[in-house]
Amino acid sequence: MIFQLPFIGLRFDMTNPSPIRFAIVGSGAIAKVHAAAITLIPDTRLAAVCSRNRDSAEVLAAPYGARVFDSPSELAEWDGVDAVLVATPSGVHQDAVLPALRSGKPVLCEKPLEISVERVRLLIAEAERTKTILAGFFPLRSGAGAEIIQSAIAAGRFGRLTFLSARVKWWRNLEYYGESSWKGTHALDGGGALINQGIHAVDLLQWIGGRPCEIMAFASTLAHPGLEMEDTIAAALRFENGALGTIEAATSCHPGLDLSLEVSGDCGTAILVNDRIGYWRFREELPGDEAVRNGESGGEIRGGASDPGAITCEGHRRQIVEFCRAIRGESANVISAREAGISVAIVEAAYRSAVSKKSELIDYP
Repeated sequence: MIFQLPFIGLRFDMTNPSPIRFAIVGSGAIAKVHAAAITLIPDTRLAAVCSRNRDSAEVLAAPYGARVFDSPSELAEWDGVDAVLVATPSGVHQDAVLPALRSGKPVLCEKPLEISVERVRLLIAEAERTKTILAGFFPLRSGAGAEIIQSAIAAGRFGRLTFLSARVKWWRNLEYYGESSWKGTHALDGGGALINQGIHAVDLLQWIGGRPCEIMAFASTLAHPGLEMEDTIAAALRFENGALGTIEAATSCHPGLDLSLEVSGDCGTAILVNDRIGYWRFREELPGDEAVRNGESGGEIRGGASDPGAITCEGHRRQIVEFCRAIRGESANVISAREAGISVAIVEAAYRSAVSKKSELIDYP
């Protein structure tokens, strides 16, 4: 479920709203996606880039005339930005989020919100204490296909949910990990294929199908010798609503398959491929079903099954638009920090299970 956040920005004159000035913390590949999305949104502009890598920050900032900062604390003290987008390595998200919240700047943070439930709770507590917006990024939630499936579940078309499967069977070559000091590490990535790539599908799984309560997982490193964390993981789930399910996440599957989500109940089944419906059948058909099967909705949001550079900015654009609405005090669909933390809890329990070799209960923030 997407929540309307209880905290709104108070800095804008609603009768004559000024452009929202964004800062991006981070200067890597995903930061460039954020920057591209901002350029497509009216009444916004990129005002600052903050990164430990000054050279890459200056390259990213230059086309926009943005100011460059070396530290999130320094950025937080500047009154030239209204909101912060966090696109740093996952394990240092809190280093960017906390100073921004303490300065009263709304924050939209890349997935995962942080790499442990304990850290997620810390961020939630600070957002609540400062009464400042903290939201999470999961672009596929903005896709037409995911919204269609969720609406059908709410309408009861699937009947009782029985089985749900999330699959992210992607490919990343050795260079992908070799050119980075943080990907696939416990300290900065929080894990491997599941928390970095698979978390997109994990979030969709729980958003569409409800929360799982128990998980059993097996993890291995099969295609990337020397990688600290897993490149392949398989898990079985039991949901609070009684349904069963699976999660498959990998960067070991050449050439890489599109992200998919399968949802089945005793009255119907749907398969989501990226943001487009790939299968749609129900016991009782409705007039609009054929249009859904014909793929008339979706296709704008593409993932990086074999190439991380193939990710489009459309999902980011849609979620930044909603974030801007929340900042201006309008009704908005944004993913609250607590909601963004649900997928972190599922991932953390899966990792515990892979170590303990037994099923683990999921502890939500």
